[in-house]
Amino acid sequence: MDVLWWILIILAFVLSFVGIVFPIIPSVLVLWIGFIMYQFLLASENIGWIFWTAMGILTLILIVADIIANSYFVKKYGGSKWGEWMAAVGVIIGSFIIPPFGIIIVPFLLVFLTEIIQKKGADEALKAAFGSLLGFLSGTVAKIVIQIVMIVWFFLAIML
Repeated sequence: MDVLWWILIILAFVLSFVGIVFPIIPSVLVLWIGFIMYQFLLASENIGWIFWTAMGILTLILIVADIIANSYFVKKYGGSKWGEWMAAVGVIIGSFIIPPFGIIIVPFLLVFLTEIIQKKGADEALKAAFGSLLGFLSGTVAKIVIQIVMIVWFFLAIML
């Protein structure tokens, strides 16, 4: 039975990375499901409060990093507040439209159109849309790195 639980835990970890490409899958929640399955189905003792506290902090950083990255880059490249919102909405909508490319294309187009509607020139709108692309990519890299740290920490915590 332990082998089945380990397969499910590893599957949860893999699925968390799939969630980076398909935001409909809540990556960090799936990671936590893996941690909790281990704790309650396999562990003979608690992993430890340091582990759980660190995972809580890393989870908050993971969530905030994505939001901040999008907002920062759209602003940096001259986008409006509406452009920032459209970038976030675009990632959600884009995950349903031509996945996984929709999460790149849809926010780009939404920010571009939003900035054009707000009477910005095509160059300014294109620059803000490019900012949404950079925000998405940097947020994605941050998520990958943080999730790897969380998974490595998990294995270190259970081995030591």
